[in-house]
Amino acid sequence: MGRIFITGSSDGLGMMAAKILIQQGHQIVLHARNQDRAEQALEANPKAETVLTADLASISETIDLAKKVNKLGRFDAVIHNAAVGYREPRKILTTDGLPHVFAINSLSPYILTALIEKPNRLIYISSGLHRDGDSSLDDLLWEQRNWNGFQAYSDSKLHNVLLAFAVAERWKDVASNALEPGWVATKMGGAGAPDSLADAPLTQVWLASSMDAHVLKSGGYYYHKKPQNLHADAKNRKIQEIFIDKCAEISGITLPD
Repeated sequence: MGRIFITGSSDGLGMMAAKILIQQGHQIVLHARNQDRAEQALEANPKAETVLTADLASISETIDLAKKVNKLGRFDAVIHNAAVGYREPRKILTTDGLPHVFAINSLSPYILTALIEKPNRLIYISSGLHRDGDSSLDDLLWEQRNWNGFQAYSDSKLHNVLLAFAVAERWKDVASNALEPGWVATKMGGAGAPDSLADAPLTQVWLASSMDAHVLKSGGYYYHKKPQNLHADAKNRKIQEIFIDKCAEISGITLPD
């Protein structure tokens, strides 16, 4: 049985994945934004090992979270599940002066990937909307563009795929993969979402715990455990490295080779 850390696991798909993995006998560490959410996380999954708190909108809190994770020892898998959605009507800036969507969805998984001791597996939750993402990476922080919440979310989900594939190329001893859970009726997805909520967490569970041959490889992108088409530039090594370099410049943290 494995030891797995899941970001954003106080509700939604992260909470659902944790529940399934705990039922399978895995040792799970949860993450929540604050103490109130931490209590909610443990109420949903009382058999979890523990819950760690950090606001992923903050670079310093994200760095501290990585330190907390490392103090617990090495993990078999890390699931980068935490995200905010596409409904932000204006550009909300964090205490670091970054767009809220970028800080949580794009930069925090980069920071955690760079600082947490390498697990055997890394799983990044993307979206089918990553295909609408802007691969030019010219204005990551929305300093020139007029704000568009849908586009900012789509961009961030492309960033998750670029990160997953960049890590797959750099770290040959880590299985790094990405997935889309579908448009489902979580708080983020909305009540009218058409895809199966019950099926939505199963692919991340599979990537974190299965011994299937596909899972043990790197650089895959899946929906319901099946390979899916990607943004045309998702496999472009130059674009992947540009994204890594920009995250390093913004955060001050270098992704190890």
